[in-house]
Amino acid sequence: MGLSFQPRQEQTLARAVTVSGFGLFTGEDARLEFCPAPPGHGIVFERTAPGESVRIPALVDYVVPQPRCTVIARNKASVMVIEHVMAALAGLRVDNCLVRINAPEPPAGDGSAGHFVEALLAAGIISQDRQRDTVVVKTPLLHTESYHVGIAVQPSRLDEFQVGFILDYGPGPIGTQALNVPINPETFVREIARCRTFVLEREVQQLRSQGLGLRATTQNALVFSNQGLIDNALRFPDECVRHKILDCIGDFALLGCDVVGRFTAMRSGHRLNHEIVRVISEHHREQNAPLTSSFQPVRSAPTQPVAKAG
Repeated sequence: MGLSFQPRQEQTLARAVTVSGFGLFTGEDARLEFCPAPPGHGIVFERTAPGESVRIPALVDYVVPQPRCTVIARNKASVMVIEHVMAALAGLRVDNCLVRINAPEPPAGDGSAGHFVEALLAAGIISQDRQRDTVVVKTPLLHTESYHVGIAVQPSRLDEFQVGFILDYGPGPIGTQALNVPINPETFVREIARCRTFVLEREVQQLRSQGLGLRATTQNALVFSNQGLIDNALRFPDECVRHKILDCIGDFALLGCDVVGRFTAMRSGHRLNHEIVRVISEHHREQNAPLTSSFQPVRSAPTQPVAKAG
């Protein structure tokens, strides 16, 4: 590696802070409270309900399959669409936090993580007396679903966490977009946090036919028709791929520790993100045990033994 990597100290919030609104999928009103937590606590969601509260660690072990979003569950309680909350916490390096929520999904805001970032910064972020656990990628890993869909994980020559994404919607207003961003609080706030979720107009109609997205509008999501963006303006020319990077940051945070390495996702979604996190998580628990990927490589890049826990 190019530099001498030094683990950092864990961080939490200086005080509790609340975000209110409604969920994009369910349309239900939601109140979410970010609360300080002690060293080693990690990110834990508390699903509150009359007479009962269930705590669900934000770790890949608690992920349950669901299309289009990330869902965690425990003891029949669940929280869906947690990826933007997780991205905000990870992007700002808030490692220990109890996230109390009284609804099935967090407030959507404008479809980005901006409203969560504003709340967390207003609460203040403080250092704690514990070193942050870190996985350092030593050798490449390639996980592919098909020739055109996969995630590559490689060592970082700059001893940093980088996330890249290749988005390909073919001919049309979204088209092909690609971007790689080193992730730290400054770049996350400046380049990623305010990038909004996007959807095709026909997908909105499909969701509504299933009773979902009933409160989705062109102001809390970027909605694209065949002619272009409907009733909104882009914050970046490549805002769509930036939002995919935001989703990746949130999903990769389900590892529960920092990562030093470079992730490049090609047309990936939440399911593939979860799968690569599971592989790294299993290896990390084995503490330096050798890991060989069992996934099928793309033809141009053979899979090799990979990932080293630091």
